[in-house]
Amino acid sequence: MPDHGDQPPLQAVSKASAKRRQVLDAAQELFLAHGYGAVRMDAVARRAGVSKATLYAYFESKDELFATIMGRSWLADTLADELFATPDGDVRGLLESAGRGVLRFLLRARTLAFVSIAVTEAKRFPELGRAFYDRGPRRTREQMRRWVTAQQTAGRLRADADPDAAAEQFTALLRSDMFLRAIFDVPPPPTDAEIERTVMAAVDTWLRAYAA
Repeated sequence: MPDHGDQPPLQAVSKASAKRRQVLDAAQELFLAHGYGAVRMDAVARRAGVSKATLYAYFESKDELFATIMGRSWLADTLADELFATPDGDVRGLLESAGRGVLRFLLRARTLAFVSIAVTEAKRFPELGRAFYDRGPRRTREQMRRWVTAQQTAGRLRADADPDAAAEQFTALLRSDMFLRAIFDVPPPPTDAEIERTVMAAVDTWLRAYAA
């Protein structure tokens, strides 16, 4: 029989992972229903069906819990999946695919709800604003920056361009009037055609600035 040392049994790891997911799912429901300030950690424990000791073993604070929810649902993973799926592919094609993924993510009801919570409560809870920024926009920009750097090395993008500025500007071009309308619930709702036009315009503008 192989010696696994001090590693926990696979069944115990699986059970712990399931409990952690329970906590995250319960917390997400509560945050979306009541906002950040009104949710207490003991309420999360009750909703998840775990003890407070178990909850705090996974997450030391409410802002860490909120940040983890943001981290598992934010668009950095969407952007990475689109850009790095075929790293040697056509730059325009990769940007168009990533742009569609990012913009559709930003327009999701759950994304808009989390943005609303963060904007509304960040002044009262600065730790929430920091968690939202670090696990959301900052991660997204870092993913994009790494891709830009790789494309510069490959000679597909301007070598003299600032990767951080390029990354920031691509996502900024996607956050158009359509996104602002969605944030403020101003009709009409975005259409597939409008999303496509916005993505194409963003990619065209960005490549004019950064293509080699």
